[in-house]
Amino acid sequence: MRATVATFVEDFMHEGPSVVAANIAHRAGATGVSIAAAYHDARDVFPHDPLHRVRFAEAGTVLFHPDPELYRGLRVQPRLAQVARDRDAFRDCCAAARDEGLDVTAWTVFLHTDRGAELAELAPENAFGDRYLTDLCPARPEVHDFAVALATDVAGTGASVVDAESLHHAPFRHGYHHERNFVPIGEAAAFLLSLCFCAACAQLAEERGVDAARVRAEVRHQLDAWMAGAAEPPLRRAAIGELAGGELAGYLAARADAVTALVADVSDAVQERGARLNFCDLSGALKGYTDGAATGETAAETSWTLGVDLPRIAATGARIGALGYAADAERLRADLDDYARLLPGRSWALTLRPMLPDTPSAAALRQKVQVAAEFPVEELSFYHYGMAPLEALDWIRTALGR
Repeated sequence: MRATVATFVEDFMHEGPSVVAANIAHRAGATGVSIAAAYHDARDVFPHDPLHRVRFAEAGTVLFHPDPELYRGLRVQPRLAQVARDRDAFRDCCAAARDEGLDVTAWTVFLHTDRGAELAELAPENAFGDRYLTDLCPARPEVHDFAVALATDVAGTGASVVDAESLHHAPFRHGYHHERNFVPIGEAAAFLLSLCFCAACAQLAEERGVDAARVRAEVRHQLDAWMAGAAEPPLRRAAIGELAGGELAGYLAARADAVTALVADVSDAVQERGARLNFCDLSGALKGYTDGAATGETAAETSWTLGVDLPRIAATGARIGALGYAADAERLRADLDDYARLLPGRSWALTLRPMLPDTPSAAALRQKVQVAAEFPVEELSFYHYGMAPLEALDWIRTALGR
């Protein structure tokens, strides 16, 4: 089984490229490393970084030197990270990893760019006309073209796998700075708030015979009622689809079509460069990212809220990447059962966190790896080298039995 450890280029640069590569290859016993090639805004704690215990990531940057020809004439252009201005940081880290015999995955954040102030017309637009400035809408042709160009560029770095994060519609909740709401917003309300009604999304729905204006009006009506204190129902796809006289079901199908078409073109672009696309299904993170206490429907059962149709995504040639962000091994097993049900005859990748809040001990990680071995998981990824204590590398090696 392929085993990778996720990293940032700053991990390599601050601790030393050869040190990090050796730690991953020998101390963790991994066969590969996943290095962020494009990333979003963040503030993170790094317990063993010799230079900074707390680091701020730049908004929506690439960590490698892009090929300007691939983006010629495009509305969205790549923004080069400061850390990569004087050197191609990503390619330098890849070279150090390969020197240790590690296979390289290019971890690429596509549409969650935090660049909305400059690209507001391409950002998702909710039912009230508000733009979400953290993301780009996958239905916009300009965004589609940028994603394909970025995928082509990243695959051209020589990475064997491009790990695609945020290649779908964005959730409403994703940790924006100082975000606040003091009215009731449950899962159903948060989902309706996440729905995009930009011109591109509305046009796709109308082309499929959906009354987008009616759907938008009904979403506004429901949200106004729920935020005023009316009882909010559980989030269930069938019930949501019945809104607006059943028109919302068609709207959901249209947004899934947009995501599938985007993934298909990105996957083709990656394969043309000799690499493979991993499609990161964010639903596991939406369930347990904060506390590892995933409850309710399984991750795979909720991927539709992101416009993700897992069987259709897998049919594009992309490999599904599940996020096993659950403290309880039985919950992880339940999540993987549903991936197996929805993806019969296919293998997938799985990401685990060898640290809190999911994993308090080596034994707990070992138990989850054993659960993963019961399923057609062909790659295990461990998140994240810099954010976990170095002891987690020992846990990984033990869990892998190496």
